[in-house]
Amino acid sequence: MREIKYDEIVKVVKNMIIQCGTVLPKDAYEAIKKSYETEKSEVAKEVLAQLLENADIAKDEKRPLCQDTGLAVFFVDFGEDVKVVGGSLRDAINEATQTGYKEAYLRASTCEPFSRANLKDSVGYNLPAIIHFDIVKGDKIDISYAAKGGGSENVSRATVFPPAAGKKGIINYVKEVISQAGGNPCPPLTVGVGIGGTFEKACISSKHALFRDIGSVNKDNEMAKMEDEIKNELNKLGIGAMGMGGTQTVLAVHIESNPCHIASLPVSVNVQCHSSRHSHITI
Repeated sequence: MREIKYDEIVKVVKNMIIQCGTVLPKDAYEAIKKSYETEKSEVAKEVLAQLLENADIAKDEKRPLCQDTGLAVFFVDFGEDVKVVGGSLRDAINEATQTGYKEAYLRASTCEPFSRANLKDSVGYNLPAIIHFDIVKGDKIDISYAAKGGGSENVSRATVFPPAAGKKGIINYVKEVISQAGGNPCPPLTVGVGIGGTFEKACISSKHALFRDIGSVNKDNEMAKMEDEIKNELNKLGIGAMGMGGTQTVLAVHIESNPCHIASLPVSVNVQCHSSRHSHITI
């Protein structure tokens, strides 16, 4: 049984949060740069240039990439041969979230759902993270993190189709979701699509799909072709960067597919803005 100290987890996760808050990941930066080079609209081209400039300034001056610093979302693969010493893994991640947001001067965007009372109080930051755990073989802890902004989360959707809807129904649904979203989620976007499983499995899969590096190819050839098809269809919508019109509405479409019940076809679409702040570490 391998032991990992609680304080070590807090330190590395805190640093990951601070890094993500101020430095746009290379895959997202390069994808926006590629969109700039291929964009046909001069107005949208100027917007994309501003997004790249914003990323450069944030990195150089160690300032938040966006005023919406998002909710902290984690996917954690916890090796069954690992023991956390000095506290629980959940508490370590939550402590890292609170200290990371505070030290990096990241906006506390977490509130109570009905009173809307912000969870940043006179005592400090009380920012519980959204954590999805999975128990896996091995003696390591794999932690993936993303800062999920409200604008993109607000336009995300899920439904359950009859099986007869098939691929065509799914593609039309994704187009409908992104078309209705327009410029609200701050495109160019990364679009995660969860297919199959149950209702909640589809939703979690669509969120997890956003953590994949932009530009990576789906290991399932059928899904890879479907991703390209959906991306091409979405870029024909003409929404463009920040909704200003253009040919580059999405940077990537990522699909995760799961077996499902014979009577249903759950589908979820989770949207991420141009500031795709995500990171991964292995302890």
